[in-house]
Amino acid sequence: MKILFVAAEAAPVAKVGGMGDVVGALPKVLRRMGHDVRIFLPYYGFLPEKLQIPSSPIWRGKAMGQEFEVYQTVLPDSNVPLYLLGHAAFARRIIYGDHDEYWRFTFFANGAAEFVWHYWQPDLVHCHDWHTAMIPVWLHRHPSVATVLTIHNLAYRGPGRDILQRITWCPDYMQGENAMAAGLHFAHIVNTVSPTYACQIQTPEYGEGLHHLLSWIKGKLRGIVNGLDTDVYNPATDKYIEQNFSIKTLERRVANKLKLQEESGLEVNRNRFLLGMVSRLVEQKGIDLVIQTLDRFLTYTDSQFIILGTGERRYESQLWEISNRYPGRVSVQLVYNEALSRRVYSGIDAFVMPSRFEPCGISQLIAMRYGAVPIVRKTGGLADTVSFYHPYSERGTGYLFERYDPLDFYTTMVRAYEGFRFKKDWRKLQIRCMKQDFSWHKSALQYVRMYKEAIDQKNALLRQQDNPSSLVAIAG
Repeated sequence: MKILFVAAEAAPVAKVGGMGDVVGALPKVLRRMGHDVRIFLPYYGFLPEKLQIPSSPIWRGKAMGQEFEVYQTVLPDSNVPLYLLGHAAFARRIIYGDHDEYWRFTFFANGAAEFVWHYWQPDLVHCHDWHTAMIPVWLHRHPSVATVLTIHNLAYRGPGRDILQRITWCPDYMQGENAMAAGLHFAHIVNTVSPTYACQIQTPEYGEGLHHLLSWIKGKLRGIVNGLDTDVYNPATDKYIEQNFSIKTLERRVANKLKLQEESGLEVNRNRFLLGMVSRLVEQKGIDLVIQTLDRFLTYTDSQFIILGTGERRYESQLWEISNRYPGRVSVQLVYNEALSRRVYSGIDAFVMPSRFEPCGISQLIAMRYGAVPIVRKTGGLADTVSFYHPYSERGTGYLFERYDPLDFYTTMVRAYEGFRFKKDWRKLQIRCMKQDFSWHKSALQYVRMYKEAIDQKNALLRQQDNPSSLVAIAG
């Protein structure tokens, strides 16, 4: 199959969240399986520092009254062709957060559609989140190309229809009150990044106002758990950590804990229970639960806590206040630093992820890969990837709680603290975590089946158009 991934992010060159991990890893696996997979990405201003990009474009196009160029290079450490849409709107050194975000990414999506119409026609276009959700609407007029739309985070639905009508072409057949809703209507298949989240978004609590539409299209809604690039995230070879280790040499892991404590200003003590987070500091990630619970937990135990990430100023300020009250026990690193994040994963005893909602989550997969026991809320992809730890039967991979409630979260952390005291059992738990297979291969097979299903649906529609009497028969 010929498949074009169109997305706002692709690791390792442009990554903010889980979307970047998926777009940066899945195409590599699919190409190894024999498929012609390519990526279409904005040409951000910082990319020349990370890629060798030819000075001459391979194609020029026009969208929304603007001219643009497309440059071709290769995703690092792969043979995946990478197309970059060049325009002044993307020359800035940011991905998200600017005043014209709706216009920029609608233009990007329109440029990608033009690219498919006039330069390289794949069998299927795989779109990611609202930034590319209008592509299935526009490609509806090009029925020889199938479309899949992946929901990474439904909380972001893109511009409303009134804005879209002012800035771009909205065909008269278009349905939906925003970009995401329009894409849900017209994509041949819609998927999200875990089976549990695919069910949850059909409810008012998680559906972000689109639950009725998602329930209506549930026949084409799928859920596939994200994978992990196990070559990139490998504690046995990771160049960013103090001491490489594996399941067979797990005793070496303590060197990473001692180094992390020293580096982050914590008391250097191998016997302290060290919890950690690597997260955006936003409501979705359960930061309010952490802030409400941490004082009590630190008073009850002699534990330590480190958090790495950036986000909302109110959360940053409150976390700083807690760190000032607990010098040597709480470290707050308000930066995005990939190397430091690897040292956190490899050095902490337990990884905390009390998300309010979580489409899939990559962090808990990395944590388990590096021997950090997860403490998570049982929601979305967390429920699909972390199983409840039963110490007596020696089953399960982590500590889970269900209600989004400070007391439930606190109780779960205390359970983990008590479990850490039993070193032999804790080591067995770490080994079970590290043995989990979260490689992309299994998920990639499910994606291939889904792509074939989308292409079959597209072909069925073509046959119906060629034989109008079949439409009458179907209607009857």
